Amino acid sequence: MKKALALILVAAAAQLLGQTPEGTSLKHAIAEAGNSPLEFMLAIENHLKQYPNSSERAQLERALVKTAMDVNDDQRMLTFGEGVLSRDPNDLQVLDHLTAALLHQGDKAHAERALEHARHFSDVIQLTYQNDKFEPGGGPAEVKRKDDYDRGRARALLLEARAQGLLGNRAEAIQQAQSSYAIFPSVEAAREAARWLTAAGRDADALQAYAEAFTLSGVRSADAESANDRIRMGELYRKLHGSEAGLGDLILKNYDISSALLAERRVQAREFDPNAEIKDPMQFTLLGLDGEKLHLSSLLGKVIVIDFWATWCVPCRQQHPLYEAVKAKFQDTDDVVFLAVDADEDHSIVKPFLAQVKWSQKVYFEDGLQSLLHVSSIPTTIVLDKKGELFTRMIGYLPDRFVDMLTDRVNDALGKPRSAASAQAATK
Repeated sequence: MKKALALILVAAAAQLLGQTPEGTSLKHAIAEAGNSPLEFMLAIENHLKQYPNSSERAQLERALVKTAMDVNDDQRMLTFGEGVLSRDPNDLQVLDHLTAALLHQGDKAHAERALEHARHFSDVIQLTYQNDKFEPGGGPAEVKRKDDYDRGRARALLLEARAQGLLGNRAEAIQQAQSSYAIFPSVEAAREAARWLTAAGRDADALQAYAEAFTLSGVRSADAESANDRIRMGELYRKLHGSEAGLGDLILKNYDISSALLAERRVQAREFDPNAEIKDPMQFTLLGLDGEKLHLSSLLGKVIVIDFWATWCVPCRQQHPLYEAVKAKFQDTDDVVFLAVDADEDHSIVKPFLAQVKWSQKVYFEDGLQSLLHVSSIPTTIVLDKKGELFTRMIGYLPDRFVDMLTDRVNDALGKPRSAASAQAATK
């Protein structure tokens, strides 16, 4: 929904700009972005750098923020969120995401701004529902309104709690986190209370809060039979011990045993697959054509360009010389690495293929990285920034623009300015 709204906003802006150089540039940029949210944001961002006084800046910034919300891009929320809020201060979604992005920074300066937004979030919630009476018997619609109201109030208090805690106001943080939990019990509120209770040295109270988070987390993920399991467990324990005193200790002990067993299974799984259950691409280990191993963590601090291809992919063959042309542009740049990652299921056919087409033998197998990075079609080019975070995604390629486009993306990831020729090409 957010992506569709963002596209509508940009399409409307492009239509208003018409056949002006800026309008043509914007249409061209969006066409190049394709279906990738990251490419879409990068295209709008670069357009605004080229046209800082655009008459459609408000629409374009709103499109950027809506997409940043969709992909949890804190940096772009921080860059453009305040501007969007200045024009529409009561947008609850933007308020929520911007406040969270500010809190993720973890310092007092950002926390002070977050606290202001969190309090305004609370005011907007009260204003939105001020005429709702929430009468019993009002039916499903009434239940949903009451639920939304309680969730909104609890969310505002949770955001305020984190901000107060970061500002050193632990008593206020504890009180607001506990109030949030009382209004709408959530794992997040219980954990927030536990965090600041621990910081305040109130270990017994923190233990209770952590127990609430643990219990609620289990209830959320429980299946339909869990309630019956709890009843049977209680019956058996009372039969053996006369009461349920000590049952909690038994549950926690078995939780620890189960967790240890699962951890052991993960260790065993990684003996067969070093990438088993890994969620961070920079923790991946890729196997090379001749059995050599590449730990992606060894490339932190460099921009990584990953070309996903396969022997059966005809467009990959057509794209290959263009990709090599980009590599040549950065051959003397130490902080850029290009990786050819093969997606064939049958690894044995890759080496003969490379020999036949006379491509470099420096190839790695995807080993699950394709799924982790959500690469659903090839060729796809992924650029990771120096922190190992996804910077941009190019799905497929435009033959006459691929070299310039990928060169621009790599320079963007390096923080280098685009060439004048590239900027000029965008207006044609």
